[in-house]
Amino acid sequence: MFLDRKKGIRLVWLIGLGFFFLFTNIARGQNTVIKGHVREAGSKKPLPFVSVFFPNSPVGTNTNDNGYFELKGDKDYNKVQISYVGYKTIVRKVTPGQEQTLNISLEPDTRELKEVTVKLKKVRYRNKNNPAVDLIREVIDHKSQNKMEHSDYVEYEQYEKLSVSLINTPDKLKNNRLLRSFKYITRNIDTTTFPDKALMPLYMQEQLSQHYYRKSPEKNKTIITGEKKVNFGEYIDNQGLKAYLKHMYQDVDIYKNNISLMTNQFLSPIADMGPTFYQYFIVDTTEVDGQKLVGLSFFPRNKTDMLFQGRLYVTMNGDYAVQKVIMTVNKNININWIRDLDVTLNFEKGNDGKYHLSKSDVKTDFGLSSKKSSGIYGQRTVSFKNYLVDVPRPDSIYQGESVVEKDGAEAHDSEYWLENRHDTLTLAESRTYANSDSLRNSKTFKRTMDIITLFIAGYKRASPYFEVGPVNTFYSFNPVEGFRLRLGGRTTPNLSKRYYFETYGAYGFKDKQWKYYFGGTYSFTGRSIYEFPVKILKANYQKDTKIPGQELQFIQEDNVLLSIKRGVNDKWLYNNIYNITYLNEFKNHLSFQLGYKNWKQQPAGALTYITSDAVSPSPVPDITTSEFSLELRYAPHEDFYQGKLYRIPIPNRYPVFSFRTIAGVKDFLGGQYNYQNFTLNIYKRVYMSQLGYSDVALEGGYIAGRVPFPLLAIHRANQTYSLQLQSYNMMNFLEFVSDHYASLIVDHCFNGFVFNKIPLFRRLRFREYANVKILYGGVRDENMPANNGDLLQFPKYPDGTPATYTLEQQPYIEGSLGIGNILNFFRIDVVKRFTYLDHPEVSQIGIRGRFKFDF
Repeated sequence: MFLDRKKGIRLVWLIGLGFFFLFTNIARGQNTVIKGHVREAGSKKPLPFVSVFFPNSPVGTNTNDNGYFELKGDKDYNKVQISYVGYKTIVRKVTPGQEQTLNISLEPDTRELKEVTVKLKKVRYRNKNNPAVDLIREVIDHKSQNKMEHSDYVEYEQYEKLSVSLINTPDKLKNNRLLRSFKYITRNIDTTTFPDKALMPLYMQEQLSQHYYRKSPEKNKTIITGEKKVNFGEYIDNQGLKAYLKHMYQDVDIYKNNISLMTNQFLSPIADMGPTFYQYFIVDTTEVDGQKLVGLSFFPRNKTDMLFQGRLYVTMNGDYAVQKVIMTVNKNININWIRDLDVTLNFEKGNDGKYHLSKSDVKTDFGLSSKKSSGIYGQRTVSFKNYLVDVPRPDSIYQGESVVEKDGAEAHDSEYWLENRHDTLTLAESRTYANSDSLRNSKTFKRTMDIITLFIAGYKRASPYFEVGPVNTFYSFNPVEGFRLRLGGRTTPNLSKRYYFETYGAYGFKDKQWKYYFGGTYSFTGRSIYEFPVKILKANYQKDTKIPGQELQFIQEDNVLLSIKRGVNDKWLYNNIYNITYLNEFKNHLSFQLGYKNWKQQPAGALTYITSDAVSPSPVPDITTSEFSLELRYAPHEDFYQGKLYRIPIPNRYPVFSFRTIAGVKDFLGGQYNYQNFTLNIYKRVYMSQLGYSDVALEGGYIAGRVPFPLLAIHRANQTYSLQLQSYNMMNFLEFVSDHYASLIVDHCFNGFVFNKIPLFRRLRFREYANVKILYGGVRDENMPANNGDLLQFPKYPDGTPATYTLEQQPYIEGSLGIGNILNFFRIDVVKRFTYLDHPEVSQIGIRGRFKFDF
């Protein structure tokens, strides 16, 4: 009974998580394995490069130089096809789920193919004089004329269906007494989609839209006319879930050089560099609607690279257009949790004589281990119809936002969907919407989601209107405060979608001082303060400690995991900050933020403020600034994983620009200094196909005015053992300051391009990383304490050794090499510092770690 209860709880969690498929495993049928040789019937000579595949699937292989092949499939295949140009095609029956030997003799085909010539004497694959490569190069050369963008105007209707299901849930768990309230879900099983898999639908979304394309000036416009999706209620942000699934299941365009799927980039089989990375084989010829087609199979030259394998069919009318693609990924590639990824694209000939995409189908199986039967299955099917080509529309159609949702798009009834959806739902799919309503109102589901929210977001609901957290800040320690306790919380959208409040109180047992924070936010949109586009007014007051130069992203500074630091960490600040900001985001992803900040900072710990007067230096108890700010940000096509009370940007290929200017005003509400601070930051993810991707950040800053060192740019340092990508991991806090600077940070992920060639690393699915950070800066004479007795001295160690420096001598440089995807989650870097090694309390080499979730 105890085991039943334990398993029952596990399934409840699976139902509560739904789309968090990372903690489940994929259903796998028994492998069908076919081995053997292919020889010429008369001479018995082995035939190399013969295509051997399971019909109507992307699973296939080619014979080697000795005519030997080994074909494996994890589905119950019952036929195998052997094809070679110049020989008769053979289809043989096989026994599903078993390993068997099949030796084949191919008879020459007396029919001649005018388009291709087969050279039987060839025993080594080469691109030169290879008819398959010659054909694929024709396809590549004709890509531009076969793309949709070749036409001046294109419009079409699109229907999209995306579903996520549990697979093969054991009957013992479904019948467990803890799951009685979920029978409407556990009994909603789909066995028609896959005969060997029992699918339990958990999530589904549908969308109908009208698309318009114009070449000049170029514009893509999507008008969403209907949308329907499962609603998990207040625990899961449905728009955020939709954005994340969209990021995973991006549109597949075979004519692009790179195809993004599951947050990874795969090289298209008809990419410009395709013949360098793929091997191609002519399989057969066929005729569809009077159009002669040649079938090409393609395989990675290196099975561990981010490449596809499968077949495509090409028209032989001189256009060399793609008519169909069936492809999958090799099981040896370095991609997490995905055991199967199948893509099928169908193209139909339009009235303009061109082949247009008519249907796209992407199927994925997710799992941690192939040994278990339960898991998650995801599928995105998109169909296209009613193409109109070169039909101009009024300019008003193309104006405005690229994606527009019509009023009432989510309010359509079931009759509308029965009439307009391009496909028919299975019985299990049709029940999913109603089942989600029942699940959302289940007390068991609510309790489960409370626990999940605690572990993921760090907050525990105290009432429908307030939640306590984050739990990882309840306890921490540092040299100034000693043992620190903190308790806080925030309101939920149940209290108000316009008003949002957050507060905490903390106490340090060493300095015996209370710290606290109170903030309030008003949303002018009536939606969550994190739901794009944001339009909010925010005001807060904070009295707390801070380390100068520590800037963290998406994490609290008093996180207990960051309490352990290396080196000397005794220079802190007590802060009293009044802050008010107004943020306005536009749908084109341009935003501006206006703000006012009154900041009183008092040195703490070993940090002191002392004037640099050589005759009579005097201590300064604190300094106060009064400053106004303006920040402009432009992030084209930016998407977020958007929760109810947070959001995380999802990187894409477009640059993000941020410009910030700050004006300090003397004698306004206690301000002591006049100054101007300008900062420009440019971030871009650069995709490099098979070589992975680089995250590149450029930043420059300039401070105009005469200010003490706390108001200079205190460069972001990191004395924790965590790897922080936007900070300098071997730099000490307060080690460098500047009033003008420029920096470059490049973090590159090779996505296993090198490690995949090393057997041990390939089995462990390790990925390699490289990072370099360069910082150049300086301080003008007017801001150097040595030249101005009324400015504050740079901090020093107790023995009088300088602790803070400028960067005039040379740039600060550090770099790292790392191994990522350790246990699918962790990255560890060896970081080396290259300059300013003579400074006290610095190390040349260090080890840093980072947690990262990715496919």
